[in-house]
Amino acid sequence: MTRTFAIAATVAVSALLGASYYLTMGKSGGEFAQCKQGSIAGGASSIGGPFTLVNGAGDTVTSEQVLTKPSLIYFGYTFCPDVCPLDVARNAVAVEILEEEGLDVQPVFISIDPERDTPEVVADFVAAQHPNMVGLTGSPEQVKMASQAYRTFYSKQPAAPGEEDYYLVDHTTFTYLTLPERGFVEFFRRDLGPEAMAEQVACFVNAS
Repeated sequence: MTRTFAIAATVAVSALLGASYYLTMGKSGGEFAQCKQGSIAGGASSIGGPFTLVNGAGDTVTSEQVLTKPSLIYFGYTFCPDVCPLDVARNAVAVEILEEEGLDVQPVFISIDPERDTPEVVADFVAAQHPNMVGLTGSPEQVKMASQAYRTFYSKQPAAPGEEDYYLVDHTTFTYLTLPERGFVEFFRRDLGPEAMAEQVACFVNAS
């Protein structure tokens, strides 16, 4: 598999995952009925949960320690050629818009590539995106548990001979909104612009 073909495959799989997940949605009621775009198969309580990971300083932290404010969580990896940088940058812009509105929302990046994404690598990546972005990685077991909690998918792809260090990882491309004391409340597809995302997030934060 050539690098160009691998990149195309990654984007295609990510888009397919997003489309299939979106098809499970329908209209929803509940506490945030005015904010929700739809409902989630299995309900919001089926997504999210405790995790233990490692931050950019090399400290082991729990979800309780990290998710102390409204948070936008994205699972990706720093070597991602195009999808992750665009998604993470979109999240950062949305957070900046919310800051201008007086709302404190924390962007969080969780690596699904612990083999390459050391705490130092993740710290450099998030620092270039937003000063308040939290970067997390961990052992393969820790990352897997966090991913399973949020029902995300990722799969390391074989690299071309001689390019073993340049493998790609197929993965889910949603961003997850969590609120303190409530946990996961909504997810956002990657085709949503930063202004629309900020508007929806603000609805949840103000309603809470």
